[in-house]
Amino acid sequence: MTIDPVLIRASHAVVEPHGSEVTAYFYAHLFEHNPDVRKLFAEHLNEQQDRLWDALGTLVAHLDDTDTVVGVLRELGRRHAGYGALPEHFPAVGASLLAALAHFAGDAWTPEIEASWTALYGVVADVMGAALTEAAAG
Repeated sequence: MTIDPVLIRASHAVVEPHGSEVTAYFYAHLFEHNPDVRKLFAEHLNEQQDRLWDALGTLVAHLDDTDTVVGVLRELGRRHAGYGALPEHFPAVGASLLAALAHFAGDAWTPEIEASWTALYGVVADVMGAALTEAAAG
């Protein structure tokens, strides 16, 4: 699987008008399918939803700037270590992200778009996971 920036940006543009609805759906999906992770989050998620949406937008906007993307993801990974996140949480988060994007993209969501987002999330999980593990170790 490869990341296709054109597909990522086009599909992000389709879901972008839904903004906070996308992140609300993401968290509802995540907690429904993985109730054990709910304890890692604040009771009220409004601010967290905004941060997630902003991070996603930053990722999409800088797809062609590897240094920026890696820097942002490493910082996110370090911060998530402090929240109690673990590398084994990443698959559940990825599944919920894809579910939210697919839901709001509707008929615009294609197997090629899903493959590209899956590849992108693989990079996100790898970079954040490494930074999270390093931060947790010391």
